[in-house]
Amino acid sequence: MAEALEAELPIRRALVLEGRNADATLERLAAKIEKAGIELAAVSRATLDELSYHGNHQGILLEVEPFAYIELGELIARAGAEDALVLLLDHVQDEGNLGAIARSAECVGAAGLVIANRRAAGAGPGAYKSSAGALAHLPIAQVPNLASAVEELKRAGFWVVCLSEHATETLWDVDLSGRICLVLGAEGPGVSRLVAEHCDVAAALPIVGSIESLNVAQAATVACYQWLHAALGDSPSEGDAGAELAGD
Repeated sequence: MAEALEAELPIRRALVLEGRNADATLERLAAKIEKAGIELAAVSRATLDELSYHGNHQGILLEVEPFAYIELGELIARAGAEDALVLLLDHVQDEGNLGAIARSAECVGAAGLVIANRRAAGAGPGAYKSSAGALAHLPIAQVPNLASAVEELKRAGFWVVCLSEHATETLWDVDLSGRICLVLGAEGPGVSRLVAEHCDVAAALPIVGSIESLNVAQAATVACYQWLHAALGDSPSEGDAGAELAGD
């Protein structure tokens, strides 16, 4: 909540739990909100439970203006002509995952996210919470057709890498230097066949444990930092990657 205030989100008003005086932390936050000139309303716990994401509110909620999505062309323009990272999410459904992905993307300096404008999680309360403030700094383009978006990114010089547990080569084997678009799929089904067909290459994260795959947000974090590793000029050679996977 303090991060939301510092990020200067477009806050309409704040809803705070009745009887907040009994909670020193809550009272301090309420005082900051009032000092910022934001309308403050005392409401019941039942109201907060009903309005919050999975009832997770810690006694206070902020009502914010709708997220300002941008056009894909604007996101590409903001990325500039140099090395850049864009993440395209193929109908990720959970707001918490969207926010966590945004957090990782912002941490590595990504240019932004691309999401579908229907049947996909948007920048709602759950995304704001799990992004830890990243959504205030990371552009998101909403598009009607993800496959067309992939083609537009390719025309802008992006090499499009689809993360898939079914890929025959690993992410370590892919050159992530330059202008990269990482495509991540929905929880469960992964990247759709149509979107995957438009990507330049498919890559998997190696799994040596008993379960089949990582959560999409966890996979995004690994991939983002692998891109940053390459962007900083420390990308491992093919031989090094093989040695790493072999455990040498």
